[in-house]
Amino acid sequence: MKNIKIAKWLPLIALLFTLQSCFVAKRYERPQNALPTADLFRKEYQQVDSANIGLIKRAEFFTDPLLQVYIETALQNNLDINIALENIKASRSYYLQSGKAFLPSLNVGPGVNYTSQSLNTQFGQMIGKRQHLFQFDLTASVSWEADIWGKLTSSKRAALAEMQRTITGQQALQTTLVSHVASLYYQLLILDEQQKVTEHTIETRTKSLETSKALKLEGTLSEAAVKQSEALIYNAQSLLVQVNNQIEVTENAFNLLLAGESKTVERGTLDDQQIVMDLAIGVPYQLLSNRPDVRAAEYDLMRNFQLVNLAKAEFYPSFRLTASSGFQSIDIDQLFSPRALFGNVIASLTQPVWNRRQLKTRHEISLANQQIAYLNYRKSILNAGKEVSDALSNFKSQTQIEKFKEKEYLAYQSATVYSQKLMNHGLANYLEVLRAQEHELNTQINILDAKYQKLNAIVQLYKALGGGTK
Repeated sequence: MKNIKIAKWLPLIALLFTLQSCFVAKRYERPQNALPTADLFRKEYQQVDSANIGLIKRAEFFTDPLLQVYIETALQNNLDINIALENIKASRSYYLQSGKAFLPSLNVGPGVNYTSQSLNTQFGQMIGKRQHLFQFDLTASVSWEADIWGKLTSSKRAALAEMQRTITGQQALQTTLVSHVASLYYQLLILDEQQKVTEHTIETRTKSLETSKALKLEGTLSEAAVKQSEALIYNAQSLLVQVNNQIEVTENAFNLLLAGESKTVERGTLDDQQIVMDLAIGVPYQLLSNRPDVRAAEYDLMRNFQLVNLAKAEFYPSFRLTASSGFQSIDIDQLFSPRALFGNVIASLTQPVWNRRQLKTRHEISLANQQIAYLNYRKSILNAGKEVSDALSNFKSQTQIEKFKEKEYLAYQSATVYSQKLMNHGLANYLEVLRAQEHELNTQINILDAKYQKLNAIVQLYKALGGGTK
C-alpha cells in the first residue's frame, strides 16, 4: 500500500527532473572586445614594465604626516562615504534575501472567522432566524517554488552583482575622495608660497618706491615714475588679498571633505613634499582592472545580464507546492482535539498565456538595459585610458614648463638688476625697471602653478590607476 502511494508521486518527480534539464539561466562571460588593451594609451605610454602605483598603500604614496591624518579622517567622517556604506548594507540585505528564495516559506498563526448570513437569501429564509457562527483555527502553511528555469538563480546572481557594484562604487568614491583631499592640500601649500612671494614683492616694491621718491628729489625721476612705482604696490596688495581669500575658500572646501566645520587647516610646506615614483616609464594597461569604477561598471553589466535571464524565465511555467495544516473548530474548547485536525497539499504548474504583453515588454527592456550597461562598461574603460594618458601628459608637460619658468625667472631677475644699474647711470628709464619687476613676480607665480599642476598630475594618475583604496 505504501509503495502504491509513492508510485503516485513518481510522474511528478520525473516531470520536475525533466523541466530542470531545461534550465535557461546562462552564465555570465566577460565581453572580450571590452577588455583594456595597449591601444587605450598613446604610443609613448604603452610600456608594460612600470611599477603598479595603483597598489601602493596611501601612507607610502602620500608621505606628508599631516596629509595622511587628513585622508584617514576624511575616509571615516565624509558624509558621501557614509551614505555609500549604508547603500552597501541595503544591497547586502537584498542579496541575503535572494539566497533564501530557494527555501519554502512558512507562516503560522491563529485566526477567527465570524459569519452571519442574510435573512433574505434562500438559506436564510429556510432557517428563519439569523445565526452567528464563529470558527477558530490555528494554521501552518508552507509554500515552495521550484527553480526549474533558473529564475531564482538569476535573481540571486543579480542581487550578488548589485551588492558587488555598490561595494566597488564605494571604493571608487573613496579613491576620488583621497585624490580630492590630496589635491586641495597641495593647493593650500602652493597658495602659502604665493602668499610669501606676494608679501616679499610688496616689501621690495615699497623700498623701490622710497628710492624713486629720493631720485625724484634729485631730479633724476619724474612724478609719473613715482606714481607708477606706487601703483605696483597697490597691484601687489590687491593680489595678496585675492590669495588670502583663496586660502580661506580652499580651507572651507577642505574641511567639508572631512565633514568638519570651516577653520584654519594645519599643514606642512611645499619643500616637504616628495615624489615617490618615477613616472616617465609609463604605465601598463592591465592596471586599469584595478579601477573601482571600471569594476563597478562590469558588475552593473553582470546584474543586467542576470535580469535578462530572469525576464526570459518568466515566459516559462512556474511549479509551486503549497501545503497547509492545523486545527479548525467552531468551538474553541475543541480546537486542539484530534477531530479538529486538517491538512491539504496543492501542486500547481502555471503557464503565462495572456498578460497584456507585460512579459515581452520586460524582456525587451532588460535587453536594452543590458546593452546600455555594456556601453557604460566600455565607456568606463575608454575613460580610464584617457585619464591615465592625461595625467602622464600633464606631469611630463608641467615638469618641462617648471624648468623653463625657472630659467625665465632668473632671466627677469637679472634684467631687474641690470635695469636698475642702467637707470642709476642715466642709461635707462624707470619704466624698464618696473616692467622687469612685474615680469619677475608673474614668473614666480607661474612657477608655483607649474609645481601644483605637477603634484596634481601625480595625484590624478594615482586615482586613474585605482589607488586610494588601501
